[in-house]
Amino acid sequence: MPRFAANLSMLFADRPFLDRFEAAAKAGFSAVEFQFPYEWPAAELADRLDRWQLRAVLHNLPAGDWAAGERGIACHPDRQAEFREGVHRALDYARALGVRQLNCLAGVVPADVTAEVAWSTLVNHVQYAADVLEPHGMTLLLEPINTWDIPGFFLNRSDQTIRLMDEVAAPNVKLQYDLYHAQRMEGELAATLHRLLPRIGHIQLADNPGRHEPGTGEIHFRFLLDWLDRLGYAGWVGCEYRPAYDGPLGTERGLGWLADCGQPNALSTRSGVAGASIRTG
Repeated sequence: MPRFAANLSMLFADRPFLDRFEAAAKAGFSAVEFQFPYEWPAAELADRLDRWQLRAVLHNLPAGDWAAGERGIACHPDRQAEFREGVHRALDYARALGVRQLNCLAGVVPADVTAEVAWSTLVNHVQYAADVLEPHGMTLLLEPINTWDIPGFFLNRSDQTIRLMDEVAAPNVKLQYDLYHAQRMEGELAATLHRLLPRIGHIQLADNPGRHEPGTGEIHFRFLLDWLDRLGYAGWVGCEYRPAYDGPLGTERGLGWLADCGQPNALSTRSGVAGASIRTG
C-alpha cells in the first residue's frame, strides 16, 4: 500500500496549525505536507518535524494574495518579480524543512490577459523555477485543479499539464496528480495513472463529491491504491481532504479508511473513534 502524508492545511483543522504535527504523529502518520508554511518561521516548523519524527514531503510556492481569492500567479504576466521572489522563498523553506518537491499553482487567468500570453508566461515561470531548483536536486510539481472548485483555473487537465511539461522540457518538472480534481475534470483515474505514471511526482487524494475522506463518495479507493502498488508507484500520497465530520476530532473520526487499506493507524483500535470505510467491491 502507498505511503500516506497528512496534509496539515486541511486535516486536524480543529486545532492550531503548530499543534497538528503532534496530532498527525499520534494518528500514525510518518509524513506531512502543507499548502503554505510562510506564516511561521522555518526553524519553528523544523522543530515540530523533529520533535514528532515527521518528514515534510511537499509545500506550495507562494500563490499571491490567498485571502483575497488569488490561487497562484504563475500565469500572470505582470507578476514576474513576485513569482521569482516566491521561488527563492519557497526554496529557503524547503531546504530548512527537508522538502524535496514544491508545487507551483498556475492561477486564474486575469480578465485582460489572453490565453496565449498566459501560456507563454506560465512556460517562462515554470522554466525559471525548474532552473532554480535543479542544482538543489528538487522537483517542481504542476497541479491541474478542477474548474468547479476554482473557476477559471488555467491548468485543469492532465494532458494540458503534460503539454506544458513537454514544452518546458526540464527533467525536474513533474505532474502532481490529485485524484479528486482529476475525477471531477476527466475521470479515467486508473487508466491515466497507468499512462502517466513516469511523469507523476506526487499524488493526492480526496473523495468526490464533497472532497472528504476516502469511503465517503464515488471513488473506489481500495482498487486505486492497490493499483498504484501494482504500477510500482514509490512516491507519497498526500491526504488533502476535508473531514466529513467538522466537529472536534473530526479528522480522527474519519481515519478508519487507513485500516481498510491495510495500514492500521494509532487510533484504529481506540474505542469511540469512528471512521469512514472503503468499499471493497
